[in-house]
Amino acid sequence: MTDAQPTPPAQRLRITFAKLGAMKYIGHLDLAKTWERILRRAQIGLAYSQGFNARPKMHLPSPLPLGFTSSAEIIDIWLREPIPIAGLAERLTAVSPPGLPIQHIQEIPLKSPSVQAILRSSVYTLTLREGELPDLAARVADLLAQPSILRERRDKAYDLRPLIMDLVAVDPKTLQMELVITPQGTAGRPDEVAEALGTAAADWAIHRTAITLRAESEAIEVPAESDESAESGESAEADSGDEP
Repeated sequence: MTDAQPTPPAQRLRITFAKLGAMKYIGHLDLAKTWERILRRAQIGLAYSQGFNARPKMHLPSPLPLGFTSSAEIIDIWLREPIPIAGLAERLTAVSPPGLPIQHIQEIPLKSPSVQAILRSSVYTLTLREGELPDLAARVADLLAQPSILRERRDKAYDLRPLIMDLVAVDPKTLQMELVITPQGTAGRPDEVAEALGTAAADWAIHRTAITLRAESEAIEVPAESDESAESGESAEADSGDEP
């Protein structure tokens, strides 16, 4: 196919979008395929990687676990030819499924670090689905006072405490938290924070409100294999969330 010929990129765009409604049940790999279809239907000419199995150059960092919603997901795409940003959001929205509204589009220098290399944190709002917890603020204070919070994920023990950058009880039914996320895949998960507070993760509606990035001067080198997988939207752990 002509579309799949390796092509040097001429433009790089970063699209911030929401993941809402039924889309919260779409895993990371399926989300990458959905974006390929959206871009193809919008007739956006993606650049392709080199090699025998050429892949469209696109990068979806920081997989969102199934069941979470977000207003701050990121995808970087590399294009064969420059296109104007004006009107692009409407063009993409016209061919997108419900639940993936475009929030923002910006041009990124081609030689800038991969977004994977500058990941810093994720910010979440958690809202109790029913009722309130009058002692929620006290639970938060007790948790933050602990020098370590030992947890287990995929049969591996780890300390959740250093992954919590900020945790606040806004009111008796709302939490806000900022959790570490690194280029190597280390990340705090809000559902595990909820469990560490003595509640069930299923009791909370979990929404990501921001992905914060480091300055480019603070970029962390990412192994070539990881970066290549991220560009094509592939991740072995994508649908189940980030590694501890």
